[in-house]
Amino acid sequence: MTQRKLRLGAFIMATGHHIAAWRHPGSQADAGINIDHYVQLAQTAERGLFDQVFVADSPGQRHRGDEDSLSRQGRVSYFEPVTLWAALSQVTRHIGFVATASTTYEDPYLLARKFASLDHISKGRAAWNVVTTSADNVHGNFGLAAHPDPAARYARAHEFVEVVKGLWDSFEDDAFVRDASTGVYFDPRKLHALNHVGKHFKVEGPLNIERPPQGHPVIVQAGSSEDGKELAAATAEAIFTAWTSREEAQAFYTDVKGRMAKYGRRPEQLLVLPGISPVIGRTEEEARAKWAELQALIHPSVGLNVLQPFWPHDDLSRWDLDAPPPYYPEPPQGVNSRAHVVIQLARRERFTVRQLYEYLAGARGHWVVVGTPAQIADQMQDWFEHGAADGFNVMPPVLPQSLDEFVDLVVPELQRRGLFRTAYEGRTLRENLGLARPASRYANPAAQAA
Repeated sequence: MTQRKLRLGAFIMATGHHIAAWRHPGSQADAGINIDHYVQLAQTAERGLFDQVFVADSPGQRHRGDEDSLSRQGRVSYFEPVTLWAALSQVTRHIGFVATASTTYEDPYLLARKFASLDHISKGRAAWNVVTTSADNVHGNFGLAAHPDPAARYARAHEFVEVVKGLWDSFEDDAFVRDASTGVYFDPRKLHALNHVGKHFKVEGPLNIERPPQGHPVIVQAGSSEDGKELAAATAEAIFTAWTSREEAQAFYTDVKGRMAKYGRRPEQLLVLPGISPVIGRTEEEARAKWAELQALIHPSVGLNVLQPFWPHDDLSRWDLDAPPPYYPEPPQGVNSRAHVVIQLARRERFTVRQLYEYLAGARGHWVVVGTPAQIADQMQDWFEHGAADGFNVMPPVLPQSLDEFVDLVVPELQRRGLFRTAYEGRTLRENLGLARPASRYANPAAQAA
């Protein structure tokens, strides 16, 4: 039997995941709009044999807060991801590209066309990170009076994904004959209009681009709420998630995979990839010194702004930085799943305000691991072998420095343990992730079985 291998994604946040990374000498300060920087990162991740690279995205500014904290942000200018990945696919050969796109603020026909195009341009290496957009400060960019509530957003998302998948099947795989001798370009009998009429969408189709090389680009999801877990169980092939302990990660892993059977799916059809932000030193002392250096770069106004989404109705400027934050008996209504994790963390660790924002500054509540390559590999192996993860979304704190360190120091350690590949297995992202290519809904069942 082939040994199960870790799956690795590189989660790229321009200058790095640490909130003060842009100030660090190991970062590229103008990274958000520096194509050469992204070329370097994609090629480094491919050198490390990563499955995929991923950038988070929002249809508006992420920042909320006062002018002082805004002036100190390094994340206010950044590329649209599908455009970026189309460019980077031309300077790489194997690595996959995960682009975020919102089911709340995009159109299913245009999105289906955009991702099908990316899959063709990259020769089968595209993935769509399905988000409903939790930020409630972007609705004005789209002429809406208010941000839809979570239940409405997720109901729309379920239908949105099904419409997109249906559009990707517009042409059957063998529809294009392109026979110059007969003059027949394609078989019109193998082109299908979707004719979808639902609660949220009415989409006729067909799509005006042939079926993607992967059949469907890989579907990724990142929600950990009840609605998010249901959407992942029904539709996702990989899920990004955030936990800070193995026990929490195990519970999530079991929960989300246990929901799949009611949708006619098997647990192995969904890869669970928690985030990990590794601070790497050749010795433990060096790693801790690197972490302390980063933490010292956090301005208090920026640190408090990191906390604002979790206490949206409080004036954080009045808080004593060296006293505990006001812990809610229960997370306030409307707070998203990430906020629940953060509030529980604050309670459990009895953090002061300063300690809490310093912890979150590294990776916004994801798992931060500070140590040597062997220590980091030990913890990744522990989660992987004990039902907490199928792999990890690696979140380098400083870019490009931290990604270089992970590829040069941690990847060889994982390979020595037989946990990670030494060469790419396939040509497409699906093949490298071990995911099956979906058959077209219009394909002849007998032909598919042959």
